[in-house]
Parts: sequence; C-alpha cells; structure tokens
Amino acid sequence: MNTKSWKQIKDDVYGVKGTSRRDDLERDFESFKIGLLLRQARESNNLTQSELANIVNKKREYISKIENNGSNLTLKTLFDIVEKGLNKRVRISIE
Repeated sequence: MNTKSWKQIKDDVYGVKGTSRRDDLERDFESFKIGLLLRQARESNNLTQSELANIVNKKREYISKIENNGSNLTLKTLFDIVEKGLNKRVRISIE
C-alpha cells in the first residue's frame, strides 16, 4: 500500500510551497484557524454569538461568518472582538 503524507498530498494537488496555488491554500487555512480560535475563545467565555456581537457592535451573522472563515477580517475588528469582547490579547507574528 502506497500511503502519502498530508504534505505530499498538498504538494501533489496544490503544488510546492512558494507556488501561487499552494500559498493561497496556506493563507486560507490560516484564516480558517483564526475563526476556530475565536470560536473556542468565545465558547470558553460562555458567550453566545449574539452576546459577543452586541459587545462589539456587530451582527450575530457577522460573528458566525468570521468563526466559519476568518477571512476578510480587519485588524480593528479582530482587536475589538478579542480585547473588548473576549477580554483577551492578540499576538501576531511575522515569519
């Protein structure tokens, strides 16, 4: 049986790191992770999407959209949600 690693599959399907299609995949995955992290933080604070939306003056549907795919999220909104809504801190790193 010829088993491939996740990296090999990504290389075969999306190209190696540095190619446009692979970079798009990696960016989309990072956006998805941001949404998951926000959802986990909201749930650990025992807040509903509606409650968080009210705190940061957004609609519940917007919070849901961010949690399901963190793309198109401005830094201001990210800081508002994390700091005002969740009483946490944002840490960003550039590699």
